[in-house]
Amino acid sequence: MISALYTGVTGLAANSQELSVIGDNIANANTIGFKGNRAAFEDALAQSMIGGLGGGGAGLGVQLQAVQRILTQGALVSTGLATDLALQGSGFFLVSGSHAGRAGHFYTRAGQFTIDAGGYLVNLDGLRVQGYSADGTGALGNTLGDLRIGNASSAPLASSSVVIHANLQADAAILPPWDVTDAANTSNFSTSVTVYDSLGRAHAVEIHYRRNGAGDWEWHAVTDGGGLQGGTAGTPTEIASGTLTFDADGRLTASTQTSNFNPAGANGPQPLSFDFGAPGSTEGITQFAQASAVTFISQDGYAAGELTGVSIDQQGRIVGAFTNGQTRVLGQVAVADFQAPDQLERLGGNLFALTPAAGAPTIGAPGSGGRASIAAGALEQSNVDLATELVRMITAQRGFQANSKTITTADQLLSDLISLKR
Repeated sequence: MISALYTGVTGLAANSQELSVIGDNIANANTIGFKGNRAAFEDALAQSMIGGLGGGGAGLGVQLQAVQRILTQGALVSTGLATDLALQGSGFFLVSGSHAGRAGHFYTRAGQFTIDAGGYLVNLDGLRVQGYSADGTGALGNTLGDLRIGNASSAPLASSSVVIHANLQADAAILPPWDVTDAANTSNFSTSVTVYDSLGRAHAVEIHYRRNGAGDWEWHAVTDGGGLQGGTAGTPTEIASGTLTFDADGRLTASTQTSNFNPAGANGPQPLSFDFGAPGSTEGITQFAQASAVTFISQDGYAAGELTGVSIDQQGRIVGAFTNGQTRVLGQVAVADFQAPDQLERLGGNLFALTPAAGAPTIGAPGSGGRASIAAGALEQSNVDLATELVRMITAQRGFQANSKTITTADQLLSDLISLKR
């Protein structure tokens, strides 16, 4: 009967521990990336009652075997914030820094990330997200480290080619000879394009077309002399010129050009080609009876740009968008997976630490090697099911009450035994 008292006590302790685990799950039902736990129990060492005959024995109650982590996928909720990341599948984000007096790498499913004042991608506690950085061309490296993306910029690119699709009116008037200082009265048609030098400085270029006769045109590219080496501001200066020849069907048969574009203070002279299309094609410039008009014009240069935003794809590639209209890969978020992820040490703060029982992490790109892919602009909710936890709470509560009844019953029997002496 004395042992019955202690057996009942183990039952009280076990169900109290179960209630503690359930309470922790319920408290974290809205914690991003939280993984629920369950208490696993085992019977305590039994004592033989009949000298081992028949294998009989009376147990000594129950004891906690382990608190098992449940790593099922949590539901994803959209947030619209580009740096919010959720993992779909097996794995953890890596973060680095100091937490609760411990420094090193930690693992988490909580993808509430942001960019700090230093330009690093960090979690809400300031721990730096680990991944693979990219160079100025967007090529990813293979060395794991902090992801610094907030200080990115886009270098300028000097224009080297201007592509023009247009029609020149076949019966346009014959005007006086070309005069760069009187372009409006010595050209039949003009269009404009902005080109860039090696410093990213913009130069507005006017392209003037003048008809010399049937199927015979000349063109002149003019810009303000203030942006040219040795030029004078306010003085129109020719930087390129050439001729265009068309057949009786209005198709281009030949084109010529010379260029002398030498921007001030930049890397010059700068080669600048004007592409009017291939001879015999109607994809470039033509000479039909319709009024002169441009249908397409483009150039391949751009100014320097500052980072305006980022997006992240399923493979964790962080793509920056810049004010000059360019995009470039800035880095890639890494994901770590384990042979026994439920054996990681829980540290609080949505973090886990490596243990020998978990095995060595396999670290790589998301979506490869069995690792989880990434959903950007979303967060993984807790995998705790409140209905299940409430049912477990009722069961643990009834178990606690039943074990307390065991203790009161054993106490009553002892009281009866003592009263026999009276």
